[in-house]
Amino acid sequence: MALSLCHSDPVRRPFLQVDVFTDEPYRGNPVAVVLDADGVDIDTMQRLARWTNLSETTFVLPPTTEGADYRVRIFTPVTELPFAGHPTLGTCHAWLQHGGDAAQRDAIVQECAAGLIPIRRAERLAFAAPPLIRSGPADDSLVDELAAALQISRDDVVAAEWVDNGPGWVAVQLPNAEAVLAVRPAFADLDIGLVGGYPPGSPEAIEVRAFFPKDGVLVEDPVTGSLNASLGEWLTRTGRITAPYVASQGTVLGRAGRVYVSADDDGQVWVGGGTVTCIEGAIEL
Repeated sequence: MALSLCHSDPVRRPFLQVDVFTDEPYRGNPVAVVLDADGVDIDTMQRLARWTNLSETTFVLPPTTEGADYRVRIFTPVTELPFAGHPTLGTCHAWLQHGGDAAQRDAIVQECAAGLIPIRRAERLAFAAPPLIRSGPADDSLVDELAAALQISRDDVVAAEWVDNGPGWVAVQLPNAEAVLAVRPAFADLDIGLVGGYPPGSPEAIEVRAFFPKDGVLVEDPVTGSLNASLGEWLTRTGRITAPYVASQGTVLGRAGRVYVSADDDGQVWVGGGTVTCIEGAIEL
């Protein structure tokens, strides 16, 4: 497979699409990864991200910070992001598959615009959740807005909290997973995360859904690393859940995302999941 988006002196570079938060291909959330991307200009990066039309496309570059194993730039179809969860795991998977040699045996350090992101390498890859840049309960007027956007009763909102680790997430806890799966949202100019619990003893502890505004509608993301990271921080800190636990996401979209959340004794949350290469080839940039 070879793709070309350039008309003059293109360079062939390794290209993969990796499905993340799944062990079964085509059931998670895909990310496009361009390796050996040194020399690709930002306009070409953005153009390719628009062309792939995935939630994120990443470009792997040599590190510029001491202690980093590689550097990544992360693009949506419309903008560059400082950090995102499933692109972090998918990019690390692709980098390792193509011979990436980490300084530490069981840990990789990713450099991105948000800083250095540690990634554990064990049964599955897991990244250290970045700190929240905004937290605290949503005020009453925002809760009313959220209920209206989700087309649910205000009384169905168990809790609503800012859990922003970069994208701007505000989380809404509903009574249970069934209530989360039943939501059919209208619109709000907010990045909204939903969470509700499964009965004790279930294989998954919670159901998660993520919505973001685009072209006047709320679009649902299949499986969302950044939201699960911030939910993990909030839910464990407030005693709503005990780590380790497994979150289910993507059910309404026909996906089967599984996010593995754990926490160290110091409260550091780790977000892990399966990673599977679905497409591998070369791209000319």
